[in-house]
Amino acid sequence: MAKYLDPKADLTFKKVFGEHKELLISFLNALLPLPEGKEIVTLEYLPSEMVPVNPDKKDTIVDVRCKDKDGRQFLVEMQMYWTDAFRQRVLLNTCKAYSLPADRGEKYSELKPVYTLSLVNDIAFPELPDDFYHCYMMTHSKYKEYTIDDIEMIFVELPKFKPDTMLDKKMAVLWLRFLTEINEHTKEVDKELLSDDNVAKAVSLVEESAYSDAELWAIDRYWDFVSRERTALSEKYLKGEAKGREEGRAEGRAEGRVEGVKEGIIKTAKNMKAEGLPTSLIIRMTGLSDEEINEL
Repeated sequence: MAKYLDPKADLTFKKVFGEHKELLISFLNALLPLPEGKEIVTLEYLPSEMVPVNPDKKDTIVDVRCKDKDGRQFLVEMQMYWTDAFRQRVLLNTCKAYSLPADRGEKYSELKPVYTLSLVNDIAFPELPDDFYHCYMMTHSKYKEYTIDDIEMIFVELPKFKPDTMLDKKMAVLWLRFLTEINEHTKEVDKELLSDDNVAKAVSLVEESAYSDAELWAIDRYWDFVSRERTALSEKYLKGEAKGREEGRAEGRAEGRVEGVKEGIIKTAKNMKAEGLPTSLIIRMTGLSDEEINEL
């Protein structure tokens, strides 16, 4: 019996979507709000690290970055937990990708659209309990039909996903089921997932037997990091709430979140560094700069 790894882990996610163009094309066409007739046909992978022109500004890194034959850029990121800082980082990455050609001297008229797809294994929008798919674009404040389509940011809350909410979008359902149903507890893969060649190939790519001992060790360390980070954020949040009740509910909660998240991130970065994980991964997971990590 085959054993499977969770495709949401950093290494497995990149193995599936960062090394196999045909799978990424199917995935993006299924989940992005692309206009009819504007589906992705071909892709070219781009460096996930977007080095800014100004060396004083830190780099921004995403899981998968690519562009199609029309020059449209697509940024894909898997995030295991949600913070307001992540939303700001998504906006930064999107704007950075859009502006890079102009920074390099190209004409403004040649700038191409950027789509950012952020998959979140957490509740990001509790105020919208019935929606798991959120698409943001620039629209006219009065005439909603008038939009500027150059930048679109899509957030998908995986814990809210239910297959019966997207019956008219079969491929989107299959890909989201792949992300939410396949993990180390999977004993048998539903035949419907294997009915599509691309999804079936993705399932084969997360079979445990396809990974070396070193890769399996790295994946275990990744989940350990996620667990510790969640715990740190939760503990600091609870302490912040307690302090907030003493000093003023609203003010204390805000202070507790900010201070707790910062301390938790620094502690997690120290643990990751002690585990010998690469600096590039620590930067991507914590948002700290290379200089801040070297000073730990």
